[in-house]
Amino acid sequence: MTRKRKIIRAVTVADSLIFIEPSVLPLKDKYEVQILSSPGERLNQMGVKYGVKIHPLYMFRRISPFQDLKSLYKLIRLFRRESPDIVHSMTPKAGLLCMLAAWITRVPRRVHTFTGLVWPTSSGISRRILMCTDWLTCACATHVIPEGQGVLNDLQKYITKKPMRVLGYGNVCGIDLKRFSRTDKVMEIAKNIRVNGVFSFLFVGRIVKEKGINELVIAFDELNKKYPATRLFLVGNYEADLGPLNPDTINKINSNSAINAVGAKFGNDLLAYYAASDCFVFPSYREGFPNVVIEAGAMGLPSIVTDINGSRDIIVDGKNGIIIPSKNYVALYNSMEQMILDEELKQSLASNAREMIEKRYEQSFVTGCLLDFYDKINANV
Repeated sequence: MTRKRKIIRAVTVADSLIFIEPSVLPLKDKYEVQILSSPGERLNQMGVKYGVKIHPLYMFRRISPFQDLKSLYKLIRLFRRESPDIVHSMTPKAGLLCMLAAWITRVPRRVHTFTGLVWPTSSGISRRILMCTDWLTCACATHVIPEGQGVLNDLQKYITKKPMRVLGYGNVCGIDLKRFSRTDKVMEIAKNIRVNGVFSFLFVGRIVKEKGINELVIAFDELNKKYPATRLFLVGNYEADLGPLNPDTINKINSNSAINAVGAKFGNDLLAYYAASDCFVFPSYREGFPNVVIEAGAMGLPSIVTDINGSRDIIVDGKNGIIIPSKNYVALYNSMEQMILDEELKQSLASNAREMIEKRYEQSFVTGCLLDFYDKINANV
């Protein structure tokens, strides 16, 4: 009996395992799959659910030389013990440490997926450090997968000349269209959220500066004064330590009753907010490939997004949404007002939204692209 090739999929923290979970079962047909991340409940659950070996190993998101060296040492020992055929990492710190450890232990196929780049929106010494870590990750990897054409362009222009290509249409995990649909149960919950005659805007993501929340709240607060029958849902957790909002923004959120900051939502509760809304707004400064924009499209929502990597790959301006400049609350205000006033445009964008997601980001298609990639790199070794 031929031995299955061994693959270790790695992310920094357990919550990021959502990126790789859809591919685990299809991979098990051909590979011995192992999963690595910092300890967390999701890691334990995946080990039990899919019957795969898990490796809880602490990795810290922030730069921490002592802890990073400690994690690197443990990864080197792990890779020597397991002798994987492929190590495939995602997220920045897992990429740096796993690619370096895999290079040191001579793992034959070392793959890293860039789901986004941090340094383009940084400056000074921080930008240089981040660019150096991405360069080292690429130097140690045998294969680099950029999530989207924009990430590919930035990597090849500033970081590495190593050949690389986007898989499929860029997204790395795809979307389960059966789950992201307006089922009877979802619509029943949505009925308790929606208010007839009120135009509802929706944001889903971390409530932090880099997601464009300051601009969104300013734009909506002005819009709401002119159009009182409007509402803004902010779905996500506020992370004050990672991206504090302006004090004026916090004051507007707390004082304007039309702004509903409802915290993080999951499962049918999250889907109900998509179903209860009229337009999705995502004014982020930078992304890899924002899954929430795909989710909104799958739920039939037109989107307003900024002209950044990932978002511009999902949204075609004037077809399934509107693309505006980043960090521009005036453009954001104008596009939100257009959605309210131009019902024909809104309906046209909404009618195209799900169909465009079905064609490009359905989960089995995305997973198939990844399996084809593994087959090709195995054939070349």
